[in-house]
Amino acid sequence: MTAPLHKARPAGAGRALPDTQQGMRRRNLARVMHTVSAAGTLSRAAVASRIGLTRAAVSTLVEELIRTGLLEELGPERPGRVGRPGSALAVSGRGPAGIGAEVGVDHLAVCAVDLRGEVRSTATRHGTNRGRAVQPVVDELRELVRGVVAEAERAGLWPAGLAVAVPGLVARDARTVVRAPNLDWRDTDLTGLLDVPFPLSVGNEANFGALAELWLGEGTPRDFLHVSAEIGIGAAVVVDGGLLHGTRGFAGELGHVPVRPDGPECPCGSRGCLEQYAGEEAVLRAAGLGPGADRVGLLAERAAAGDADVRRALRDAGTALGVALTGAVNLLDPESVVLGGALAALAPWLLPSLESELDRRTAGPACPVAVSRLGSEGPLLGAAHSVVRAVLDDPGVVAERGEPRMGPGSSL
Repeated sequence: MTAPLHKARPAGAGRALPDTQQGMRRRNLARVMHTVSAAGTLSRAAVASRIGLTRAAVSTLVEELIRTGLLEELGPERPGRVGRPGSALAVSGRGPAGIGAEVGVDHLAVCAVDLRGEVRSTATRHGTNRGRAVQPVVDELRELVRGVVAEAERAGLWPAGLAVAVPGLVARDARTVVRAPNLDWRDTDLTGLLDVPFPLSVGNEANFGALAELWLGEGTPRDFLHVSAEIGIGAAVVVDGGLLHGTRGFAGELGHVPVRPDGPECPCGSRGCLEQYAGEEAVLRAAGLGPGADRVGLLAERAAAGDADVRRALRDAGTALGVALTGAVNLLDPESVVLGGALAALAPWLLPSLESELDRRTAGPACPVAVSRLGSEGPLLGAAHSVVRAVLDDPGVVAERGEPRMGPGSSL
């Protein structure tokens, strides 16, 4: 798994900081971090020029960021420039790291991403989580986190936080899984169950997938609808570079939009939901295939080989997706639709019927459909990068909080 450097963000992006002298200092620290991160390497003078502060002010900010391990000096810039060469700055490859985790219906995954956006450690466990009690799943996830954190620490990193992606509704408190039908979880406070010695947040996997596409995708617009699939189907709405959460935080449940009101029952309690026609298990049933370890790989292999039943099942799934997406496109008017997760791998056989439905049903001009290059890695990468970006948005909090204790007394 690889990821590029973080893209630049507008000044002041991120959580609001107080309008005080201390708040201004922290905002300027963030501006320096984002500027260096976007450029890869940059001198103090170049940073000052780009953010509009004096060289003296930037030098003071840079020294603080170096002391806290967020920036490092690489030595004199390459020759050939006019004037005395400055010392090149770069985001540190040591220090804080974002830990991302994903709870899937049939897998658990964890990764560590450094401030440069590079994946430094990963761990995955395959096996069904459907119908299991929550605590054993959380215990296994904690063990994976422990292993990833230990490997990251050996590389000179420490966890700035953990973000967990789950396939379900997450309350706006970013800790409670209100309902995850395919896991059979209800009102589950993961922060209390995981009990890690660093900040922890929980989010919907489709939302994290959309954020990964926004931050790491090539040419991704700032207004788009991101659709991904595993057993279920999730969507996330990105408006002007930010997630549309909804009043309760439940926006994006495209998989439970009815496409045939008299259709089969869905685990959510409704009937004829999109998930029952375009989810992985639904497509396997329609193709006459049984469940397996690599469902998406099996479907793609059979479709590529010309299996008529599989191609018909994928064509019908694309039609159902097109019907559901038409409503969202007509309502929201996004710049594009992005297919992620399993849908990205199956796009060659889904797109013709999906785009045909969109063209036929959309009120305005056809909405373009793109395919994510991140695929099934999107939610995990989005979770880890959300922690990294929180550090870039407010690097001052790292110095205040300090490195968490990870010794024998840690709850990990």
